[in-house]
Amino acid sequence: MLLWGAMDLLHTLLPYVQLVLSALIIVAVLLQQTGASLGGAFGADNFSSGFHTRRGMEKTLFRSTIVLGILFAISALINLFIS
Repeated sequence: MLLWGAMDLLHTLLPYVQLVLSALIIVAVLLQQTGASLGGAFGADNFSSGFHTRRGMEKTLFRSTIVLGILFAISALINLFIS
């Protein structure tokens, strides 16, 4: 019976966890796009601003975006299995 209670709690809380994770992913991706130029979005050859070494806060934001994406994918798989 304890397992069913935990599953019910997980089934109730998981959509809220996914909403928070998706909002954090959106914010993290939007913060990373500040250095991109408009020409690169339309296919212009803009290699000078596209490839550079990430340092400091930019590197932390990049890695945290990856972690958030992985956590969101795991939560989606858990949601699939418990449904």
